[in-house]
Amino acid sequence: MTLEIPRPDDWHVHLRQGKRMGDYVRAHAAAFGRVLAMPNTIPPLTTPDEISAYRELAREAAPDLDVLTAFRLMPDTGGEEVSALADSGIKAGKYYPDGVTTNSKGGLSNWRQIESALAAMEASGMVLCLHGEEPTASVLKREEAFLPVFREIREAFPRLKMILEHVSSAAGVQAVIDDQGPSAATVTVQHLLFTLDDLIGGSLNPHLFCKPVVKTDEDRKAIQERILDGDNRFFFGSDSAPHEKGQKESPHCPAGAYTAPMALPALVSWFDGVDALDRLEPFLCEFGRNFYGLPSNRGTVRLERRSWTVPQISQGCVPLMAGEELLWRVVSISAV
Repeated sequence: MTLEIPRPDDWHVHLRQGKRMGDYVRAHAAAFGRVLAMPNTIPPLTTPDEISAYRELAREAAPDLDVLTAFRLMPDTGGEEVSALADSGIKAGKYYPDGVTTNSKGGLSNWRQIESALAAMEASGMVLCLHGEEPTASVLKREEAFLPVFREIREAFPRLKMILEHVSSAAGVQAVIDDQGPSAATVTVQHLLFTLDDLIGGSLNPHLFCKPVVKTDEDRKAIQERILDGDNRFFFGSDSAPHEKGQKESPHCPAGAYTAPMALPALVSWFDGVDALDRLEPFLCEFGRNFYGLPSNRGTVRLERRSWTVPQISQGCVPLMAGEELLWRVVSISAV
């Protein structure tokens, strides 16, 4: 059995910096047509010139992959800077609470620090991508504790497009459902398929450790139900976050699941397993681009229902589900 779909989108990726960046870009290009790269680099991506240079590095590694890049909102980001970013064609800005995840030191302590920036984003039609966690809350409650900020921003900016990134909780799902403005949520492989029991129920799996952490079966079911209902406010963003094997398997394991090498086969396997392959293409190829107001990708990706084993190592990292069997595999991708 084979399946052919338009080249899909991944609306949340980490391409990193340095010698491995090209490897990570090519890993996405092997399955996707367009990605949105996150700006939590060192230094952070905050200006049109910085973002242009970063995107050029990505294009050199994979010319057929359309790499969009968000800018990072800093405490001193103002409306004029946002307008310049919008004029340069940048579609999204990323909100990181201070210290909440990898390379987020110096982030925001209060959304009111950036009121003029948010007003400019609303006026220009840009998307506000929220890492929706309150870092002072208990780890399983951090997403829920952030939701008052989500609601306060909505009340202040009723037309602002907002995405609750890597939604991980039933409370987060409900916040998007209840919101009366233009909002959405990205969904990762790990939050769709796994729970806290998979992370720490037996032995600790460092390669599943991410921020926000995977949570309970109730939370996972809430996410799955929205996907199976075909809710167009929920679409794919992998949050693929590579850390080399030695970093992840260390006493100070950083957060991040590397999913670029297996995300698409894992998703197709899950949709097939729940008899919902008809929901796959909208989730991967339509809902996100419609929210961002972008055209569909040219070209297709073809998959085959033939089992394979996720490699133990890929681009120097241990991918999620390493050593496990998946029922679908990518067999070809075309950009035309």
